[in-house]
Amino acid sequence: MIGLDTNVVVRYVMQDDALQSLQATQIIENLSPESPGFISLVSVVELFWVFTSCYALKDSQAAQAIEVMLRTRHLVIDRAQEVHRALRLFKASAATEGSSPKADFADCLIREVSAAAGCERVLTFDKAAARHAGMVLIETPPR
Repeated sequence: MIGLDTNVVVRYVMQDDALQSLQATQIIENLSPESPGFISLVSVVELFWVFTSCYALKDSQAAQAIEVMLRTRHLVIDRAQEVHRALRLFKASAATEGSSPKADFADCLIREVSAAAGCERVLTFDKAAARHAGMVLIETPPR
C-alpha cells in the first residue's frame, strides 16, 4: 500500500496540470486491490474543500467524487465507514432534493468519527453544526 497526498488525487480527478496529471494517472492506474493507494482522513477533508473552494464544484459533485473513491477497490480510504456515514448525514441535511446541504461536510465527519470513537455527543459553538450535523450546541450567555 502507498499513501497518496491530496494533490496527487486532485491532479488525477481534475486533470488540470499536463505533467502532474499524467504522473498521477500513471500512479493511480497502476494501483490494484493487492497493492492499493491509501487516502488519509485528512486528505478526504482536504479533497472536499479543494473541490468546492478551488475548483468551484457543487457540494453534490464533491460528495460524489468521494463516494466513487469509497467504492474503488484499489483505494483504501481511512475510516471508510465513518466517511460513508458522514456523506449520508451531509446529504440528508439538504432541505429538498437538489438543494445544497445545510451541514458542512467536515462537521459531519467530525460527528461520525467522534461517534465511532465512543463519544456520547459532540459539543460545538457552531449553531449550524448543532442543527444540521447532529452536534450539541453549547449555550453561551449574552455578552
